[in-house]
Amino acid sequence: MASYVKYEVFSENLAEKVHDLNADTLKIALSNTAPVVATNAVLADVTEISAGNGYTAGGADTTNSTSRTGATTSVVGVDVTFTASGGTIGPFRYAILYNDTPISPADPLIAYWDYGSSITLNDGESFTVDFGTEMFTVA
Repeated sequence: MASYVKYEVFSENLAEKVHDLNADTLKIALSNTAPVVATNAVLADVTEISAGNGYTAGGADTTNSTSRTGATTSVVGVDVTFTASGGTIGPFRYAILYNDTPISPADPLIAYWDYGSSITLNDGESFTVDFGTEMFTVA
């Protein structure tokens, strides 16, 4: 099971109205370099894996929405699947969630999932970032 870790800048960005978690485009990018939650703020701060063989620079859209129960809002996303085609994808260890909509700051980071060890997809293999019932909650 992957470990969920929130970037420290995310709560500040929420307070400053950077995110509209219901309408903005949230994406998953892949990295094999350990994120730094205290200082990484935007996707450009992260070392993304090389594009190619089925992986597109910037990653893939989560098709997200929100729902609220009482004082808790859940951010829900459609699982993202990466499939290697024409060669390998990776290695990668981290699935990084960021907001692709804001211009300033561009591509602000939200959180990442640590899969514990590096993963390489061989040609034809797939990997799904499974969000379960929700990506995360805001309470």
